[in-house]
Amino acid sequence: MNKFFKKLLIKFYQVGKNLSQLKTYNSFREKYQLHPTFRFNGNDIQMYGDGQIIAGENSYVGEYSTWQTTKEYKIVIGKYCQISHNVRCYTQSNIADADFSIIPVPSKSGDVVIGNYVWIGANVFINPGVSIGDNAIIGANSVLTKNVPPFAIVGGVPAKLIRFKIL
Repeated sequence: MNKFFKKLLIKFYQVGKNLSQLKTYNSFREKYQLHPTFRFNGNDIQMYGDGQIIAGENSYVGEYSTWQTTKEYKIVIGKYCQISHNVRCYTQSNIADADFSIIPVPSKSGDVVIGNYVWIGANVFINPGVSIGDNAIIGANSVLTKNVPPFAIVGGVPAKLIRFKIL
């Protein structure tokens, strides 16, 4: 097979993958309350569950991110939020100190609320019940276990206050 046909096949594959991804993202828009200006920046973004996902205007989420919401709980993303790639956000998770031999395994649940103008770095995990205040920054590779106040810069595992923004 010559180079031209190889390039053509690759192009057809990419177009097919992009159309499939577009169909998936459109299904998210139908199922959840995503503002028309909300963007999916990249591939393989997942949103699933029987709860609500509400996203504000001009916010985006990066590729390989996962958003899971359980019945009776919701994820709220404010306006103008910048959410990087591989961010995990769950409204339900197992309790780490639980006895896993108990069936069903004890879990914790809660709404996740991300304020306006929030910047979340890559590879962040957001636990159930966490709220992030307006204009906060979450450093890359952080695990959020507690609420983050407005204008705070946090990071680490678990995430801790580094400082407040200087305005």
